[in-house]
Amino acid sequence: MSQFYGIAEAGSTSVTLACDCLAHRFGNAADHGVRERRYPTDMSDAEWAVVRPLLPVPGWLRGRGGQPESYCHRAMLDAIRYLVDNGVKWRAMPADFPPWDRVYVFFRRWRERGLVREFHDRLRRKVRERAGRDTEPSAGVIDSQSVKADAVVGADSRGFDGGKLINGRKRHAVVDTLGLLLGVMVTAADVGDRVAAQVLLAQVSAAHHLLALVWADDGYTGSLVGHCLAALALVLAIVKRSDDMRGFVVLPKRWIVERFFAHLMRSRRLARDFERSTGSAEAMVYWSATMLMTRRLARRRPSRA
Repeated sequence: MSQFYGIAEAGSTSVTLACDCLAHRFGNAADHGVRERRYPTDMSDAEWAVVRPLLPVPGWLRGRGGQPESYCHRAMLDAIRYLVDNGVKWRAMPADFPPWDRVYVFFRRWRERGLVREFHDRLRRKVRERAGRDTEPSAGVIDSQSVKADAVVGADSRGFDGGKLINGRKRHAVVDTLGLLLGVMVTAADVGDRVAAQVLLAQVSAAHHLLALVWADDGYTGSLVGHCLAALALVLAIVKRSDDMRGFVVLPKRWIVERFFAHLMRSRRLARDFERSTGSAEAMVYWSATMLMTRRLARRRPSRA
C-alpha cells in the first residue's frame, strides 16, 4: 500500500486518499477532498514522492501574507500537466480537477514569481545526481525551433521565419549533455538565432557558473563566438555539417538538443504556440520538461548483478 493511501476504518475495504501536500496539511484544501488518479498525466505515487520535497513553499506559510490555499497542490500540478500534455483550453479542464480559473491563477503565480523554473531546476539537479553527474553542468548545446502561432498571438510577438517558412514564434533553448533544459527564451520567429543567443547565453551562464562550453550549429557563427569568449568566458563550438553529406545525418552533440525539441512536440500544447504572452510560452516549456524528469526519477533503477 502506498504511503499516500490509508484504510478508512478497521475491517473496511474502502480506501481513503490522504494527501500530504502543504495545502492539505496547513491550508484549507481538506474542504474539497482529494481527487482520484485517472489520467495518464496524473502523477503516480512514486512521482509524487519525488516531487513533494522539491515544491516551493507558499508565501502564506512563510509569513508573507495571503490566504491559505484551498486546493490540493498535487491536484493543481496534475491539472497543469493534463493541459500541457493534451493541449486543451483552460476552460475545457475536466470537472474532477479544481476549477479552471483557480488552476490558471496557480499557473500564473508560478510563472510570474519564477517558481516553475525553481521547481524545474531542483528536478534537474536530482536527475543529474541520479546519473552520477555534478549538479551544475559544464557543457551544453544551443539551438532554436520555429513553431506556428495561434490566432491569439499578437503581432508584437510573432514574425515570419524565412528559412523555415513559418509564421509564428521561435523557441531558443540551451540544454546540458543529458538533454535537460538549462534555459529557454521565446521570441518572434523573425528574430535571428545569434541575436537571441547573445541574451539567452548571458542568462544561462549567469545561472550556471561552471558552464564553459556550448555546442551550436553554423547558424551561430560570426561575432557571437568572440562575444561569448570575451564577455561570458564561454567557448562556443560550432558543429558544422560537411558539404559531402547527403540526407539525414546525426551530427555530434547537436542531436541532443534536437531530441529535446522532439520531446516538446509530444506535448500537444507545444505543437504550436497558443499563448498570448512569451512568458506563458516559456512556462509551458518548463512544465513539459518537468514531466519528463519526474517520470525519469520515478523509474526504478536497474538492479546491479
